[in-house]
Amino acid sequence: MNSPIMIACAHGTSSTQGAAEVNALRDAIAALRPGLDVREAYVDVQQPDLVDVVAGLPEGEPAVVVPLLLSVGYHVKVDIARAVKSRPGSAAAAPLGPDPRLAALLDQRLREAGVTDRDVIVLAAAGSSNAKAAVSVEELLGQLQELRSNRMVAAYGASAKPSVPDAVTMLREELEGGAGAGESAGAVDVGGRVVIASYLLAPGYFHDQLAKAGADVVTEPLLPSPVLAEIALERYDAAVAQASEATSETPAEAPSQAPTNKPAAAPAEAQQDAQEGGFFKAVRRFVTKYFPR
Repeated sequence: MNSPIMIACAHGTSSTQGAAEVNALRDAIAALRPGLDVREAYVDVQQPDLVDVVAGLPEGEPAVVVPLLLSVGYHVKVDIARAVKSRPGSAAAAPLGPDPRLAALLDQRLREAGVTDRDVIVLAAAGSSNAKAAVSVEELLGQLQELRSNRMVAAYGASAKPSVPDAVTMLREELEGGAGAGESAGAVDVGGRVVIASYLLAPGYFHDQLAKAGADVVTEPLLPSPVLAEIALERYDAAVAQASEATSETPAEAPSQAPTNKPAAAPAEAQQDAQEGGFFKAVRRFVTKYFPR
């Protein structure tokens, strides 16, 4: 039996580099799992649209939508959920984050940017109107804090607070001994820099905005990295396993009928009863017609 089709669904971007990075991620997924049918789809900006991809699947072919997204949010809970619901036999996997491997990758990006323990860090995520997205980012922040001793806060590009520029301003005031310094007394050293850790998959609109937020350093996005392909396949495998368990469960037995005094007839006996019943009905009709009372 062939594996279900993987629909590797990204947000979409107008950035040529960002689109190339996401396509390279799909290629990396396919390279790790030869023979797996990996298809392209987006929830915004780019084509093909996820809804169209799901509608165009071969008849009877199961599929799993793997969100190439970093947290649960509107696109996962609404766009992807609706697309999956519209197609029997399809399922949705969990997004890529949070995951300790992503925290380790962020730590790597920070080290590549020359960030030291004296610097303060804004973990910058895209943001979502869905409250669960912020919970996911906070969980990732906790994982990153286990790897580094820096003062850190999470912030968002849109739809959630604090905004990235506001977080940068707050941390800079702390470094300079300003209004916010009391909130982290002893947590940072004077002379450090404000660093934005880009918790974004690839270059694009949100990453471009980080350069305008007033930080001293902005790290590169998570891609390219083989870690993302590994996580995506794990999310796919988990969704396939869950779907397999659901279909293999034994259906509940139908409730038994109320007991009767007459035992159930065997198939041959039931057929004979039906035949005899028809015969006696015919006799009664004959008697009533020709020998009325």
